Amino acid sequence: MDALLRILQTNPLLPRAEIAKLLGLEEKEVEAKIAELEAEGVILGYTAIINREKWDPDTVTALIEVKVTPEREGGFDRIAARIARFDEVLSCYLMSGRYDLLVIVQGRTLREVAAFVAEKLSTMEGVQATATHFRLKTYKENGTFHHLVTIPERLPVSP
Repeated sequence: MDALLRILQTNPLLPRAEIAKLLGLEEKEVEAKIAELEAEGVILGYTAIINREKWDPDTVTALIEVKVTPEREGGFDRIAARIARFDEVLSCYLMSGRYDLLVIVQGRTLREVAAFVAEKLSTMEGVQATATHFRLKTYKENGTFHHLVTIPERLPVSP
């Protein structure tokens, strides 16, 4: 049901009847499959992609790389779960590379995000180091363009 998941990722508000038509299925089959995917935890939820520059442009988003000491018996999972519980945390990923976790946080101000890093994240047992990167502008998020800049295919030729 990859096609169904792709449709739902692109437009979860698309009427089930239209989804059924696109997939060549009955509407009841589509509804049953969606219910099954939700029950199995394949579909975890539905979300809107917000253009922050138009709504709440002062919100600050930061990507924080976190180096941690894996725990005995829990590896990275337990410390990642503790970090993910903070209200400021939007996403938390185990990563390969120089740092172990990528944590995406949001706050009302730069100072609020900095305080989160300094007072909550960096002071946690097992956190060795952090590197914080602030989002300046969004061009594409979750497959959706925020700013589409058209670039000519060919460079202009001058005489």
